[in-house]
Amino acid sequence: MEIMTAETLNQNKKVQTGLTLWFTGLSGAGKSTISNILEKKLKEQGLKVEILDGDIVRTHLSKGLGFSKEDRDANIRRIGYVASLLSRNGVIVITAAISPYREIRDEVREMHENFVEIYAKCPLEVVEKRDVKGLYKKARAGEILQFTGISDPYEEPTSPEITVETNKGMPEESANQIINWLKENNYLDT
Repeated sequence: MEIMTAETLNQNKKVQTGLTLWFTGLSGAGKSTISNILEKKLKEQGLKVEILDGDIVRTHLSKGLGFSKEDRDANIRRIGYVASLLSRNGVIVITAAISPYREIRDEVREMHENFVEIYAKCPLEVVEKRDVKGLYKKARAGEILQFTGISDPYEEPTSPEITVETNKGMPEESANQIINWLKENNYLDT
């Protein structure tokens, strides 16, 4: 009978490095859909993964915040802070929030040791056609003020680690593109 020492146990334990996968893109670009597929694929590999979805975070962590630039920045800082706590404790964190402003995305990047910005790129006319919630229609009618892409700017990333063009292919393909990039860049075992 072999006696398991702490050293032997640690050698058998799979060590996971924390990482934040930060999705950014217009509403309707596919951030949440791809995030959910990605989460499933990573969990199938036995990895610890958490999703911080912008819509869900707003109802819990950022309740009461509006959509002014200051409130949007506060929301993104909160998501970034929670993501940094999780990732520094070995969790792969996937965020899916519009995060429209470059400056605050850069600020959040500085909070993390391992940060991968993923741009869910999709033309405005395509996301407007996908508009299942009718938000773009309401924004165009002036019913929703400060709506990203219509009455409020979306600042595209200048050098994201990964760009997935969500109008050119299926969400599964985008998730696979991200997995492949993570393997090629030594964030995941091949």
